[in-house]
Amino acid sequence: MNGTIAPVGKRERTKAANRAAILTAARRAFIDIGYGAASVRDIVRATDLATGTFYNYFPDKETVLRALVDEIAVEARARVRAARTAATTVEGFVADGFRAYFEFLVEDPETVALMRRNAGTIRTMFDEPALGAGIEELRADLEAAVAAGRIPHHDADLMAAAMVGAGVEVGLRMVERHRALDVERAVALVTNVFLGAFERIG
Repeated sequence: MNGTIAPVGKRERTKAANRAAILTAARRAFIDIGYGAASVRDIVRATDLATGTFYNYFPDKETVLRALVDEIAVEARARVRAARTAATTVEGFVADGFRAYFEFLVEDPETVALMRRNAGTIRTMFDEPALGAGIEELRADLEAAVAAGRIPHHDADLMAAAMVGAGVEVGLRMVERHRALDVERAVALVTNVFLGAFERIG
């Protein structure tokens, strides 16, 4: 072994390109006509792929939507955790995390459009691994903050579930509204709710 990374083969590049093409086409279909109305045929028609190729990557359209939601969740989690890690106060811990999530949602018009058109379906995916991982990460961060004496002792498991649930639901409600997305107003609301909870616990 010389320590170099082997180049990605043509087969792997083709597989990655095909999967990306399906996800791009599905995102467009779910935005334009909605998840409920869209079919696998609608998705494949927007690519250069055969219908059989679709099934080499995804068994059905639900799996495609789950993959799209996972992409959103993974990126959002990274931003939110970085914001919490950089915070030096309880208010920053709460507010900066929510702000990072809401800003992530509104900065990409396609993400807003996808969530707006399919909010009801996306709500049913709260048990997805990518979303569940966000709860576990927040629980760990809350426990670390308790151990450091930054926030009072509390049930971090329940608090993490409540905070992530509030963030996801408020985020969905924000994008469902056909009006300007007011990130700071949403941040202020959820921050006051959870700061109040920590103050009462303390």
